[in-house]
Amino acid sequence: MGSLPRRQRVAAYAVILRERGGRVEILLSRLAPRVSRSELWTLPGGGVDHGEDPRDALIREVHEEAGLHATVGDRARVYSAHMPRSPRDGQLVDAHAIRLVYEGWVPPDAPAPRVVEVDGSTVEAAWKALDDVAAGAVPVSSVVTEALVDHQPFRLQRVAAYAVVTRCAGDGDEVLLTRLSPTAAHPGRWTLPGGGVDHGEHPSVALAREVEEECGLPCEVGPLLGVHDTHFSGTAPSGRIEDYHGVHLVYRASVADGEPRVVETDGTTDAVAWVPTTQIATGEVDVLDVVTYALGAERD
Repeated sequence: MGSLPRRQRVAAYAVILRERGGRVEILLSRLAPRVSRSELWTLPGGGVDHGEDPRDALIREVHEEAGLHATVGDRARVYSAHMPRSPRDGQLVDAHAIRLVYEGWVPPDAPAPRVVEVDGSTVEAAWKALDDVAAGAVPVSSVVTEALVDHQPFRLQRVAAYAVVTRCAGDGDEVLLTRLSPTAAHPGRWTLPGGGVDHGEHPSVALAREVEEECGLPCEVGPLLGVHDTHFSGTAPSGRIEDYHGVHLVYRASVADGEPRVVETDGTTDAVAWVPTTQIATGEVDVLDVVTYALGAERD
């Protein structure tokens, strides 16, 4: 008996996660009955055509299999599967699969997944609870199991500068705050004016720039009051699940006279206001932890 024909195939897949209602879900594609007689889910992706960049192939495959426009990370993990007697196109072959698995993500407002490709290898796309996949409640291919063992959320450390700007009002002190827009990580909550420090930019220069963009008033940056940080895993505005560490440089500052207004368009701030500190203390105004930290540091 002669040896079976050899088939080697390179394919690109993506681990695409999202958070909904406090649970993490993964995007999966169900293989067509001609590929797997029993129900079997796999990562979205597929074969890399000759001359095609694997990341471009993956973006194409995700759209064909799930109807979604994905963003793909730069790095991949490589998995190798040798299947000496595997059915392919009605015959047994000696198959060797090289699988490149990337991290991917889709916008938070992405539509429900749906198969676009006609007569392809997948017949359904859906978000599945990651806990159900891990528990075996969802039948998945080996590439899903292998990839999830190795997958870690993207780690991002961000340095930002924020301003504590206060004034005396008739009934007490007020602090200048900005409200986070729907494109921000915590939409609807209030925080200090400020933002990220660009590469090579002095924090005080970054802060003056950010305050003017978010409040429409020139800013004079004073002394550093303290350093606040936060560490959590969550969904970034892009839709990517991140292991996020924010380092916040908190400065005392002052602004010129005038009514504050948001100058930046389509940014992470959609409102600015002078807020009584009593409303923050009572919880009437929902603020990020950095505000409470900053007001405490400002009093010390």
